[in-house]
Amino acid sequence: QVQLVESGGGLVQAGGSLRLSCVVLGIPFSIRAIGWYRQAPGKQRELVAGINSGGSTNYADSVKGRFTISRDNAKNTVYLQMNSLKVEDTAVYYCNRKIGPAWDWGQGTQVTVSP
Repeated sequence: QVQLVESGGGLVQAGGSLRLSCVVLGIPFSIRAIGWYRQAPGKQRELVAGINSGGSTNYADSVKGRFTISRDNAKNTVYLQMNSLKVEDTAVYYCNRKIGPAWDWGQGTQVTVSP
């Protein structure tokens, strides 16, 4: 059974930075494409960044140039470095597989960006 544990969220002023971490347990992590998703109040969950097993990445247009996704296979962990944060980045952030049916979602980590 896959377990996803997100952490690193918090309250930050606009223009600030945060680094999120996602530990993925219960699967052969290194072969999986992983994505960071977010869900703002009243909105659908959206994919903001993804990283394949080989390290190639992709980003939503709204975060391109500001967010960087990376992975450490030795630690079964995916990171999301978020810079130049905007109020509209406020959401609960989750990780999950990027391709195929989603695993059970973790608790997510709240990111709140104040003006």
